[in-house]
Amino acid sequence: MSANPKAGPKEWLGLAVLALPTLLLSLDITVLHLGVPHISAALDPSGTELLWIIDVYGFMIAGFLVTMGNLGDRIGRRRLLTAGAAAFGAASALAAYAPGPELLIAARTVMGIAGATLMPSTLSLISSMFRDPRERGMAIGVWATMFSAGVALGPVLGGVLLDNFWWGSVFLLGVPIMVLLLAAAPVLLPEFRDPGGGPLDLPSVALSLTAMLPITYGIKELPAHGFSAAPAAAILVGIAAGVLFVRRQRILEHPLLDLRLFAAPAFRGALVVLLVSTGAVGGIYLFITQYLQLVAGQSPLRAGLWLLPAAGALVVSSLTAPLIARRVGAGRTVAASLAVSTLGYLLLAQVDDGIGLLVTGFVLVYLGVGPTMALGTDLVVGAAPPEKAGAASAVSETSTELGVALGVAVLGSIGTAIYRRATDGEHETLAEAVTAAGELPGRAAATVLGDATAAFTGGLNVTAWIGAALMAGLVVLAATTLRSPAQPETEEAPSKEGEAMPA
Repeated sequence: MSANPKAGPKEWLGLAVLALPTLLLSLDITVLHLGVPHISAALDPSGTELLWIIDVYGFMIAGFLVTMGNLGDRIGRRRLLTAGAAAFGAASALAAYAPGPELLIAARTVMGIAGATLMPSTLSLISSMFRDPRERGMAIGVWATMFSAGVALGPVLGGVLLDNFWWGSVFLLGVPIMVLLLAAAPVLLPEFRDPGGGPLDLPSVALSLTAMLPITYGIKELPAHGFSAAPAAAILVGIAAGVLFVRRQRILEHPLLDLRLFAAPAFRGALVVLLVSTGAVGGIYLFITQYLQLVAGQSPLRAGLWLLPAAGALVVSSLTAPLIARRVGAGRTVAASLAVSTLGYLLLAQVDDGIGLLVTGFVLVYLGVGPTMALGTDLVVGAAPPEKAGAASAVSETSTELGVALGVAVLGSIGTAIYRRATDGEHETLAEAVTAAGELPGRAAATVLGDATAAFTGGLNVTAWIGAALMAGLVVLAATTLRSPAQPETEEAPSKEGEAMPA
């Protein structure tokens, strides 16, 4: 019997099922931002309520990922996936028809917690279903493609929905997808669990939430409102809770997070690559979307269409990366991909006027991001034993969540500071400058708008230079630390892999 059995048609059909919630969750990250003006007009939320409508989803996902990934290893990954899918679908319907901001915030909170069950469950099930390293790499490449493509396609789909339907339509996307998942999961997805996982340590769960939620809140709030005591204190509280969490995991017989996973150099190196590369993308994406709409004057839908070439590059590179890695190795493939991203950032650093160079640079950035996400995730999950795949998947997802949040916070703050310095603080944001220019006569409006767009473009250029420097550093790290992980011993496979549960 083969040590790494090949996947059959059932596993590949199961991958198609797992790709659906992955695409949906990434769509939900970006599609809501287009609906903010419509939600504001319909529900009249306060400024604080609007911020919670936007951010609470990401807060809950980041906070609950580690807990849910570990819970799936203990109670069954398919069971957790279906429970999360049912909760996500119900909460999506509730959000679509919410009569006020309070109920919408509550629905978004449930969607975030449910989303935290879906991401590690899909990835860990892929790891369990595809035991052959080559097939697992291809499957994770498809998974990474669906996630990243959803982020890129969100503005386009959101624009179409909001042009033809009411604001709640962006939430109803989740309902049919989750119904399909619930119908297909018992037939196509096997059940896997860790028979020796032990009970869930509730103090560790509390410490994990106390670490992740304040840190995520702090790094999201600092760029939005500048340095203040509350976000800084939240970050310090989160760090302190994180230290206590790590200490507790060292003494538990059945820890919530097995710290031995971090002993593998490929595991640590891949996490750093995922954290930094997604952070750079998150930071530059913030400026690119604003540039297309506020500098180049594109509508939200047209701006989304200009992002489609990058989405296409992402799909192609994510799917071909595992094939290339078979010949030259994962480390070299990721390093070469990061070098392509470096070139893309260097082109973005030269953007002055027009869309062509901006789109070309972003295509190269995404061309390099695809293999990085696919192979980096495969290295993280593949470095863990099968029974810990859920926990490893959660760590991988946490790394990318924090990476995006840090990228927006740090790079966004740097670019914004450059903009404000160039405009002498006359307008806090480019959007405010565009609004102010619209209220002025022709020559004065052109002056204000010209100064503001030039300052914003300068902030974009500096952010791109920083991104290029970060990518160049990751090229060296990837080439020296990323190696395909050794496969687990096959003798233990039967005891670590459960049988498929009946429908």
